[in-house]
Amino acid sequence: MTFQAASLPPVPAKKPIKRTHHGDTVVDNFDWLRERESQEVLEHLHAENAYADEILTPLHGLRDRIVAEVKSHTQETDSSVPYRDGDFWYISRTREGDNYPRFSRISVAHSPELPQLAAASDELLDGEEVFLDAQALAAGCEFFQIGGFTINEPANLLAYSVDTTGGEVFDLRIVDLSTGRVIDDAVKNVAYGLDFSIDGSKIVYAKNDAAWRQCEIWVHTVGADAATDRLIYRENDEKYTTYAAASRGGEALLIHAESHAGCEVFTVPLADPDTTPVSVAGRVADVEYSVEHAGDHYLVIHNRDHVGFSLARQELNVTGAAAQDTWVEIMAPQKGERIEAVDAFKGHAAVTMRAAGLPAIRVLPRALPESGSESGWHAEAAWDISHGGELDAVYLAHNRNWDSDTIRYTLESLLTPTTVAEVAATGGQPNILKVTEVPDFERSNYVEKRLWATAKDGTKVPISLMARADVQPDGTNPGFLYGYGSYEAPIDPSFNVLWLSLMDRGVVVAIAHVRGGGEMGREWYLDGKLANKKNSFSDFVDSAHFLTKEGWFDGDRIAAEGRSAGGLLMGAMVNLSPATFRAVLAGVPFVDALTTILDPSLPLTVGEWEEWGNPLESAEIYQYMKEYSPYENIKHEKYPAILATTSLNDIRVFYVEPAKWVARLREETTNYESGAALPERPIAFKCEMVAGHGGRSGRYARWEQRAEEYAFLLDQIGATELR
Repeated sequence: MTFQAASLPPVPAKKPIKRTHHGDTVVDNFDWLRERESQEVLEHLHAENAYADEILTPLHGLRDRIVAEVKSHTQETDSSVPYRDGDFWYISRTREGDNYPRFSRISVAHSPELPQLAAASDELLDGEEVFLDAQALAAGCEFFQIGGFTINEPANLLAYSVDTTGGEVFDLRIVDLSTGRVIDDAVKNVAYGLDFSIDGSKIVYAKNDAAWRQCEIWVHTVGADAATDRLIYRENDEKYTTYAAASRGGEALLIHAESHAGCEVFTVPLADPDTTPVSVAGRVADVEYSVEHAGDHYLVIHNRDHVGFSLARQELNVTGAAAQDTWVEIMAPQKGERIEAVDAFKGHAAVTMRAAGLPAIRVLPRALPESGSESGWHAEAAWDISHGGELDAVYLAHNRNWDSDTIRYTLESLLTPTTVAEVAATGGQPNILKVTEVPDFERSNYVEKRLWATAKDGTKVPISLMARADVQPDGTNPGFLYGYGSYEAPIDPSFNVLWLSLMDRGVVVAIAHVRGGGEMGREWYLDGKLANKKNSFSDFVDSAHFLTKEGWFDGDRIAAEGRSAGGLLMGAMVNLSPATFRAVLAGVPFVDALTTILDPSLPLTVGEWEEWGNPLESAEIYQYMKEYSPYENIKHEKYPAILATTSLNDIRVFYVEPAKWVARLREETTNYESGAALPERPIAFKCEMVAGHGGRSGRYARWEQRAEEYAFLLDQIGATELR
């Protein structure tokens, strides 16, 4: 840094509290910062923001250049590929200068074939109508998010939900599409998921409990007072959350109650959603399953027989736990595969899975009745959608119609912009419907690779890497390493315009697919959770060391990023090896893990015990978590420059976690020992006062926020200028 902050970083008062578990007493000086309504806490957060601004403001020139680069690579006025749902084609449109999209539709009667949209045009087609204008709805809102929407065609009604705080609690609105008027806004504070009854007279929605656990399914009569709404399902086990979704055919509502290690599915007829839900296959310890309505039977994905899950058939008239004994296996995973989900159609099913460390789609034809197939499916005739690229990832996309004979999917990689394609369910050559336009991007100027680091226990850890084609692995390159590693959630290769700005400054960009994520299947996840959690952290450090040894990274110029549970990864890995990284970006970081998981009164904690363990009951889990929880293990050494970001209204990871962590980092590390307001490696904390887990809303505000964060990293690793 070539400038100085005018003021020292804020130092919160020490108000020690003691907690004792399993004979171990811990004194925490900063937990009082969780008092969200306290004026003293708010003043401290504003002081932290002021200090962060002193560090970041001199980088605003770089920030603005990055934003300009993102805009130069973005077709700001654009539209999606129309998809069919019922008797309409649905479209989303963005317009230059707008933060939020408009959603429109055009009837199949008006346009029997797939509508063709003009490139970079905001002009509506003949017969196209805008039914939801998010840009207009967001006027005057500092934060705006649509939780979801659904349309009932027979009643010509639209239901959508809106959050204006970032707290992920939404208000429901129902619109008569024939007039455009809101006819019902009685229901407040709903969670995710909306479905109409078949006739459109009722709407099904979910609610959270006081611990912000989505656990209730309610039915509201359109036009009635919310006080008359009926609760049709409540999940009482605090480890479980609940969501509901209509089957593709529209005849049934499927209610999934899920924990990190269990599941139960219920069904309700959408002709009469007030009906008592019926359990499809009961709840059996250690059996996880999901259910898809396949017309005359259910398709079930379950882990009863294979760690990688399998696909089975269940009859509609068999219910409860005994139904699991009737499952007829259709498809089992091959070695290294993980079957994740199934989407059923009249003539085929699309099985979403993981194979060779990447997402894949396997298409399964239905058997004809005369075939004699016990399962009703031709597993031996299954085929995979593939484009053959080393890092190609394929995902199902907008396949809404039950009788469709094609499969819509998206394809992308680190260097392949999102590509929408369609292929016949019987196979053949795919039809490319759209490749996202990326102006001023020439793919041949870059390279992407799959590399394999060796972890300390000998495990091969996959790394996805990209760089400019003229970059050589000669040990001189600034590096950027991203990671997550929890909840079996994979960080798959995807095209990120912002990362072009890094590569164009000579930075080698990589993703370390550490254990705890889902990249390599269920066993990869199991080997990075509970008492194996430390593998996630050492895998990340080992990946950085590997990339340095192979010459891709300059070992003195490595930046790292992780968000949410990936923020835990950031906090734990810098404690494990502070000297490995020069700069760290920790977004909404879960860095006070032990404190949170010890407190069942906090939102989501009880449900998290199956991911991290229950340190209240187990002395072993308590000790294990205490050994890696970032807040407890800061060393008296020089640490990387750190920027921690959060939002006051984030309900998933409370702002107090990075607030406490940063206070202890400044106190415990040697970064501030010189007494300088701005040391060589500053530690900054920025809290958005009106936002949620995803940060600011609106694409331009989000670009600016992310560009500012990356400007901090680029400055620290000496990569501010374009090559």
